[in-house]
Amino acid sequence: MADQQRIHPVGDVEAPAPAPPQTVSQTAPLVPHGTSKSDQKYPAFHRTYPAMDSKPPKKKRSCLCKCLCWTISLLLLLILVLGILVGLFFLVFQPKLPKYSIDNLQITQFSPSSVDSSVSAAFDVTITARNPNEKIGIYYEGGSHISAYYTETELCQGSMPKFYQGHENTTVLLLPLTGRIENGTAVLTAVQEQQQQTGNIPLRVRVKQPVRIKVGKLKLFKVKFLVKCGLVVDALSANNAISIQSSSCSFTLKL
Repeated sequence: MADQQRIHPVGDVEAPAPAPPQTVSQTAPLVPHGTSKSDQKYPAFHRTYPAMDSKPPKKKRSCLCKCLCWTISLLLLLILVLGILVGLFFLVFQPKLPKYSIDNLQITQFSPSSVDSSVSAAFDVTITARNPNEKIGIYYEGGSHISAYYTETELCQGSMPKFYQGHENTTVLLLPLTGRIENGTAVLTAVQEQQQQTGNIPLRVRVKQPVRIKVGKLKLFKVKFLVKCGLVVDALSANNAISIQSSSCSFTLKL
């Protein structure tokens, strides 16, 4: 039996080759039809930052704050203690300010020099000092200074003696003051003109006196008394009776 030959049909050789199959991706368009890119709403983008560990406080700053708090506390405590002590002092001793007055003024010299234009002045001032305290004494120390002025011109100066003034004591002091005025003729002329026009002459007396206060048996630290007195006299001429028409003194304490 002869072999049967199979014949396969052969396509048209001259026909064009078929195009390769195409794979169509069924995906949604990036931008829908009829809309623009600006109309798209996209989810917000958030960036996550890594957590940072906070630095611990410095020890130096902590020590400084503690020292400052302790200092303020000690100062407040010291102020409180001082306030209590001052209150007890006023309650127990009942301190009162001393009082001063100028009771008499005598001019022993107030005349121009025959050599130059200076004027020599010498006053005797009577000052009364009163200590009204029952439990406080006053030590008048050395280094005091007393000055007498006409307007802003210093006429003469002197000092107070050292003495102790006891409780509720009144002491009368006769103090000599001497001085020399360089441009004295002009001052002397001004004094004479004012005496003729008004009949009185204003003077000022200033006292700077260092003292120590005695409280009980305790002698405290040194302080300074400042006494300012204003007085009006009827004349400034030597060897004549000088009348004090008015006199007032103020007292301040300087630590």
